[in-house]
Amino acid sequence: MSGERYERRLRAVRVRATVVVVLAVAAALVAAGVGLVVGLRTELSNDVRDAARARASDVARVIEAGRGVPAPTVTAPDEEFLQVIAADGTVVAASENVEGQPALARLAPGGSASVDTPLDDDPFLVVAVGARDDGRDLVVLDGRDAAGVSEATDTVTWLLLIGLPVLLVLAAAATWTAVGRALRRVARAEAAQRRFVSDASHELRSPVATVRQHAEVALAHPERSDTGALAGTVLDEAVRMQRLVDDLLLLARADESALLRGGPRPVDLDDLVLEEVRRLRSASPAPRVDGTAVGAARVTGDEEALRRLVRNLGENAARHARTRVAFELTDTGDGWVRLAVEDDGPGIPAAERARVFDRFVRLDESRARGAGGAGLGLAIVAEVAGAHRGRVTAGASEGLGGARFTVRLPSAGE
Repeated sequence: MSGERYERRLRAVRVRATVVVVLAVAAALVAAGVGLVVGLRTELSNDVRDAARARASDVARVIEAGRGVPAPTVTAPDEEFLQVIAADGTVVAASENVEGQPALARLAPGGSASVDTPLDDDPFLVVAVGARDDGRDLVVLDGRDAAGVSEATDTVTWLLLIGLPVLLVLAAAATWTAVGRALRRVARAEAAQRRFVSDASHELRSPVATVRQHAEVALAHPERSDTGALAGTVLDEAVRMQRLVDDLLLLARADESALLRGGPRPVDLDDLVLEEVRRLRSASPAPRVDGTAVGAARVTGDEEALRRLVRNLGENAARHARTRVAFELTDTGDGWVRLAVEDDGPGIPAAERARVFDRFVRLDESRARGAGGAGLGLAIVAEVAGAHRGRVTAGASEGLGGARFTVRLPSAGE
């Protein structure tokens, strides 16, 4: 897939994710808003109804106490009225503000209704309470202005209508940003994987091409072919391919968090470092390898992975050293073990010290691959250190003048 098509696909995913989230948030907010408005209207209406029923019940108790039918009064003539209605619909008594008016509602005791009245353009909530006076069945009506209920719910509705788009814009912006960040990480991982595959293919192509070239020459001119030389070339390239394949498999395990295959065990790191010192001293040509600063240190981890870490650091130092390589291993006493490997080579520019741990990175791209390796050694060091909850850094050697690589790993303690 081309880079442009891949970018278009990521943008489409970003747009779809944002749209889905906005629609989901909108649905949730609309449902919550409707529930809020309905609940508020119900609660306020119940408050008005309860107040009206309490006032009508007070009047009904006075009537049933045998004191006759009083002339009811109201404290807010524009917001409340009272009527006492006989069974035939005649008005027995009424508050002053509806005096002379016919029955404004015909309700059975316990009922309620929204009723238009001459007192206001807005309907009143009317509640009926039964009473009995000298054998007569009466109904006490208390009506309350319900405009406040509508005003409150209308205000909340408008606030929701204004706030909903704002919340949706914020949700869209947050989703767009979050998805964008996630997709950028995916894009970087995808690009790294493509580079990894491309670089691995390129590295494998070189030894394969060398073997094929020598084989074709041997087939074309068998009488001039040196079988021993051909076998040596094939063996060298096979070893090179094997080393590269092993490195690639190790990095693949690191990507799957499966680098520590044997499980964590106590490992005497000083034994591995001294083993590498002896190996480098026996190499030809061998640099002067100083292991006098190697002290006892124990860590917890996978022995083979740690051996690979030490070997890669040693080989890297020997490859770039002019004449000297030095190892230092110390248990710092604060829960950490420090391993340092330095050389007297050209060193690493400060701007490149983080990049050297990337995969397939060679600071000197012009040198031969056979001498410079595939650019995976230090990447493996970083992966092994990270898998052991440690880290590796590159710097300058004050004593030797070249590069200094420092690995810090958690100490196994006693």
